[in-house]
Formats: sequence, structure tokens, C-alpha cells
Amino acid sequence: MNGQTNTEVYLFDLALENGNPILSNPKNISNNEGYDNQPSFWDDDTVLFSSTREDQTDILRLNINEGSTSSWVTNTPTGSEYSPLRIPGKNAISAIRLDLNGMQRLYEYDLKTGESAGISYLKIGYHVWYNDNILVCTVLVGNQMNLVVHNLKNKNNYTYQTNVGRSLHKIPGTDLISYISKENETWEIKSLNPISGATKKIANTYKNEEDICWLDKNTLVTGSGKSILTYDIRTEVAWDPIIHFEQEEINNITRIAVNPSRTRLAFVAEESPRIIVQKQLEAYNARDIDAFMETYSEDIKLYDYPNSLFLEGQEKMRQRYRTFFESTPDLYCEIKNRIVIGNKVIDEEYVTLNGSKISAVAIYEVENGKIVKVTFVD
Repeated sequence: MNGQTNTEVYLFDLALENGNPILSNPKNISNNEGYDNQPSFWDDDTVLFSSTREDQTDILRLNINEGSTSSWVTNTPTGSEYSPLRIPGKNAISAIRLDLNGMQRLYEYDLKTGESAGISYLKIGYHVWYNDNILVCTVLVGNQMNLVVHNLKNKNNYTYQTNVGRSLHKIPGTDLISYISKENETWEIKSLNPISGATKKIANTYKNEEDICWLDKNTLVTGSGKSILTYDIRTEVAWDPIIHFEQEEINNITRIAVNPSRTRLAFVAEESPRIIVQKQLEAYNARDIDAFMETYSEDIKLYDYPNSLFLEGQEKMRQRYRTFFESTPDLYCEIKNRIVIGNKVIDEEYVTLNGSKISAVAIYEVENGKIVKVTFVD
């Protein structure tokens, strides 16, 4: 859970018109530099999510009706908390704690006192409460997650599938839990009965998107890019886009949640590619190699227009630009024009180096909060 990209939590009013979901009254309820993610609803009017402050990630509780009224549930200087959920029958939440020493465990946090206690010894990635004694969770094993039913009362564990995703939800009006199977090339949404262990395929995911939620026992919701889509499991027709966001700041929609009454919907979106490219520019002008490389993906590719690859991989790029920064004390890049189209940022640049000015165009492509490709046009 380290190295997360900058994200924001958005909240919408949700209504159904002739069976079709309608989103309105959008709000950025995190509005915070850094990682804001993993929303869930405590009740119809209260939302929980992870939020970064002072170099750690804690759990924030927001009263929706009172707007800006929020309170921190956790404050753990020795670690960070993620994936908050209400614990059935208690005035407490559960959350994954990732300690500075690398220990990752599930904890309980009392909402009144803030005191915490360990729930499970398993290395849980994500979880959902089936009842007050049974957890359905993903347990980290090597480089994948396995689907485990964990009985807190008798300490028994049952693994029902290997290689699953992070999205776990109760299916409304049933005694089933949904999960994402990654066993096949096309990921599948499946159901699990935690008591009998029976599993069943529900549908394919939309383009291997990781996150879903349920509007009712028949209607799935997912996000992809700048769009929200639904799927009716009764008709089994294609995923149906219900809204596409033109706003520049909403990108790569993930982590969707709805409140118990299905009157509010929250999701997470990444910041605008413009902001990521601007951070890259500022680090470039400061010749700060660490901040500069932080904006790039591990498998960054650099091209000369139109498609001539001349450098691949962050380590090679770091070596190249470290030498360049050290040998060019008068380096400065000025943006004359900038255009943002989807996940692409096109900059017209004037670069000053060694007393000369060079005019160029750079086309940046951003995915998952990182620059993955740059094409230079002289």
C-alpha cells in the first residue's frame, strides 16, 4: 500500500429513474493533497475513507449532512490505516494497519475512545464482514491474494480460491458475497456462500476493471477511465455506460461504494494528468532527480516522434537525467502552450540550456497517476 498516487474521494446523490441510476450534486469530499481512498459508508449520512496527513494515512469520518464536519478515527504514528469498514453490532470500525516495520494486520478501532486492538493474525489485504463472527477476506500469499473465510470465533480459515481481486461486497438481499476472480485472462465476478463454500460465476468484469459495487441484487456498478457503467445480471447484456465525466480532474475511477439506502454513491478518482505533468516540470527545473522520477512509471518509455523508442525503464532514465541535471546548471523549461486531451498532456516547451534556447513539443501519457510514455517532437 506504499507509493500510492494522489487521489480524491467524490460523493454524489443517487436516484433511480425507470430503473436507471442517476448521479447528481457532485462533491469532492476529501480535497486533500495526497492519498484519499477506499470510501465506505458507516450509515446513510456518514462516510469513512483513508486520508493522508503528516506523512501517514489515517481514517477520516465525514458527516455528509454537516458538510465540513469530520473527525479522525485513527492516529497511528507507527503506521497507517486503510480500507475502513463498520463492524456489525459495534460502535467500531475495522481497518488494515500497515506498520512502519512492514507488519500488515487487521485492527478494530473504537469510535468513542480511538483505542485499537488486533482482530486477526492473517496478512489481510481487503475484507468484508459477513456477520459479527465471520470475515471474508483476501489474504496476501506471495505476489497474489487468496480468498479466505476467516471465522473469528473458532479461528478456522478456509481458502476457497487463489488469485482474487480487492473488491469484496455483500450482495443485497442475499446471503452471498461477491468477489473478483483473476484465475483467467478475462477476470470474472463471482459469488461465494461463506457457510457452504459454494461459488458461482455472475459476469465478466468490464475490461478487467478491479472495482465494483451493487445497487441491488441484480445491478452491478463499475468505473472505467472517466465513466460509470452498470450491468443487469438478469438480462446479461453488455455493460451500459450511464455517465461520462468531462471534468479534467476526474480520471481512472475506482473504489465505488453506495450507502445502505442506495441514495448516495462515492468513488475515487485520480488527479488531472495536468497536475502530474506540472509536478514533473517543477522537479525538472529544480534539477531534483528524486522528485522528477517520482512522476514516472517503472516501465517509462521515451520516444522520438512518431514512434522511435530511444529509452525504456526508470533506472536508465534516472541515470541519464541525473547526469544531465549535474552537467547543466542553467537548465530551465518554460511552457508556452499546454493542451490536455483525456490522459494525454501536450506541452509546447522552450528549454534553456548552456545559453541556448530550444523549442520542442512533448506529448505525455499518464496512467494510474504516473507518466508512462513521452514522445518528443523537435
